Amino acid sequence: MDLRQLRYFSTLAETLNFHRAAERLHMSQPPLTVAIRKLEEDLGVALFERDPRGVRLTAAGRAALDPAREALAAAERVREVVRQGAAGLRGRLSIGFIGSAIGELVPRIVSPFRQAYPQVELVLEEMNSVEIVRAIAARRLDLGLVRLPVLDSSPVEIDVIERDVLVAAIPREDALARRREVALGDLSERSFILYSSVSVLHAATRLACQRAGFVPRVAQEATQVQTILSLVEAGLGVALIPARSARFAGAGVRIVPLAEPIPIDMGLARAPGAGPVAANFVRAALALHDSKPISQLGK
Repeated sequence: MDLRQLRYFSTLAETLNFHRAAERLHMSQPPLTVAIRKLEEDLGVALFERDPRGVRLTAAGRAALDPAREALAAAERVREVVRQGAAGLRGRLSIGFIGSAIGELVPRIVSPFRQAYPQVELVLEEMNSVEIVRAIAARRLDLGLVRLPVLDSSPVEIDVIERDVLVAAIPREDALARRREVALGDLSERSFILYSSVSVLHAATRLACQRAGFVPRVAQEATQVQTILSLVEAGLGVALIPARSARFAGAGVRIVPLAEPIPIDMGLARAPGAGPVAANFVRAALALHDSKPISQLGK
């Protein structure tokens, strides 16, 4: 017994006429007659009683009709689920994100995606950018929101989804806090509050200072931007933070732009050939952030 036979049986049971059933099935009547007879032989019981006026269900046929319809409906549900999976409308998506993305970027991308694709299960995990890229390359994650540039050689593809620059966070009492902008070299005599060494922003700050001709004196390291800004407010030093994180600054911190902007974009990383669910997420993210895709292979 197969689904084709069940469909023939169900259609004939609804029409009780071989000719009309064959028309509905878009086939000629003789093959339908043969198929029904073969089904009855396989089951060892008559499903229809035939007479010159047509056919009617036997007791066995009536008993078989509801299960046959249920089997056909279940098969259709399987087809629909498969179709949705192939189109990226259903599935599971694991996404890594850096801590600085959780306040604004993650909700801005995830909320519309969940509304557009309610049958996709999202699993979010906070990690640093290097960990995210390595997990994607190892297929432990599907996607990741990372800070650029990622200092790792893992083969991943990255789309820029948010442009940003570093700005100086300076204690309000510091004379430099009164300037409209500062050159990075102007901060060379100050102590620095840096992001922890696993953060891309740690390396970005050190590299920027090196290019400005000095090595920063590190007073403290911290993981979260709110902690860094609190330490700046306490007067322990200055810090370079993403401009989009400036909203976390307290009254005792002055945010001053750098004379020469230092880009620190946010990217959406994925493995080459990511599946349809991941592709839909990437398209949704890019639609929100009108960015141009780039590839990062060993950068």
